[in-house]
Amino acid sequence: MASKNQVGKNQTKDLKCATHLMSEKFGNMSEEKKEIVRDLGFGGMMHIPPLRVHHKLLKELANSFKLGKNTLETGYGLFRVRPSTIGATLGLNASGDIFSQKVSYKELSEENKQIFRRFQGKTLKNLTDEMMTIAVENEQDRLMFKRIFILYIQMVFLLPTTINKISTGNWGAHVLNFIIKGITDYNLKKKKAIDGCLFALMIVYFHLSKNKDKKGEERPPQPWITN
Repeated sequence: MASKNQVGKNQTKDLKCATHLMSEKFGNMSEEKKEIVRDLGFGGMMHIPPLRVHHKLLKELANSFKLGKNTLETGYGLFRVRPSTIGATLGLNASGDIFSQKVSYKELSEENKQIFRRFQGKTLKNLTDEMMTIAVENEQDRLMFKRIFILYIQMVFLLPTTINKISTGNWGAHVLNFIIKGITDYNLKKKKAIDGCLFALMIVYFHLSKNKDKKGEERPPQPWITN
């Protein structure tokens, strides 16, 4: 008979954004590092609970997401999902330009080449260990922690694949585009797992279906994940 942990892993095999892992790391993170995370604009991530979500719910969400319209079509109504929706859900920046295209290694500055070499080939465990153990006593260490954290948040939650570059910009649009690509591959290529942060879609669904008739001050504040 499978253990509870094994059951949990089976239930979340289609949910690649690791909510339990993130919650655990934030729980063990120093207050000084948490303040840096807030300054980076990722404070909303600290409210994500260590949920174990059954994969049937996530598949239902993926099947309810209408590509081309970017709409969740549910029994509670039609909910349009925009970059601003993802931003409101997770407390992310959802304005400005989308991330630039990949830059050739040859075009990087010497400083950025050193950063690239430092993180090249890092596993998630390597990155996690370094994020938790690095000191933040001086500006150089704080800057390195920021770089490590942004890579970490992409790999375990926002863009859950192997990421080896430090992105900035319109996170709401980037996360939504990643979800769309994951659902497209799931539908067209019949992939069993769905890339992209389906957890964000789940929060969008629960929040909008529960609060669709509320107005003004009746609506819960952003980010929606806190509610």
